[in-house]
Amino acid sequence: MTTRPAPQPSAAAAESGRAGSLIRLVNLDKTFGEGSARTWVLRRVSLEVREGEFVSIMGPSGAGKSTLLHVLGMHEGGWEGEYHFLGEPIHALKPAKRAELRNANIGFVFQQYHLIDDLTVYENIEMPLSYRNVPKAERAGIVADVLDRFQIVGKKDLYPRQLSGGQQQLVAIARAIVADPKVILADEPTGNLHSDQGREIMELFRRLNAAGTTVIQVTHSETNASFGSRIVRLRDGWVEGESPTGTAPTTES
Repeated sequence: MTTRPAPQPSAAAAESGRAGSLIRLVNLDKTFGEGSARTWVLRRVSLEVREGEFVSIMGPSGAGKSTLLHVLGMHEGGWEGEYHFLGEPIHALKPAKRAELRNANIGFVFQQYHLIDDLTVYENIEMPLSYRNVPKAERAGIVADVLDRFQIVGKKDLYPRQLSGGQQQLVAIARAIVADPKVILADEPTGNLHSDQGREIMELFRRLNAAGTTVIQVTHSETNASFGSRIVRLRDGWVEGESPTGTAPTTES
């Protein structure tokens, strides 16, 4: 599968990220509201994710997990602190440059799938390539490769409403990886699936990670977290601790 080269980091950025660091957060704060109505969502979050890791973010409802994921995905603004992505100082970049880095390097998978109802499976998967200005003829070959890889060639002309939940999530993951991103951000990716479908999706993430894609997922499930290598636990916006999955609890939270 080939795409146009992603934007390259500057020389200074490359030097900063030379040790394999993909993401580095330093004392990141996020609040909503102002004055006495100000609510802290993330507090002094410092975190490093290296290229090729599979990290799970866990914690109770309201801990800030999804907000952190959206900050990492450069969808969330209004935060303070430092965020370095591939050595680039995201906190110092203009919105257009942030969008360029996001579109070239990050794929998203959500609990609600977020497929476009009026587009076919083929068109949904093709869409991220248009953000990178890949020529239409080249897009056709890339999408064909992904359809074959995910064994959904026979569903390319169907619409999301004609698919099961598991099939829709499969298409969503195909769309996330079609532009060959460096990292996949997944927010409760199996939350709407039954257990067998959920395990299939997690096995797919594990294979993608084994092939070199960094995966960061938000999950309430210790079982899903066990597919990765490290768990970061949040509580009330703070990083409460980290652990390798081998030492994490084995029961469902």
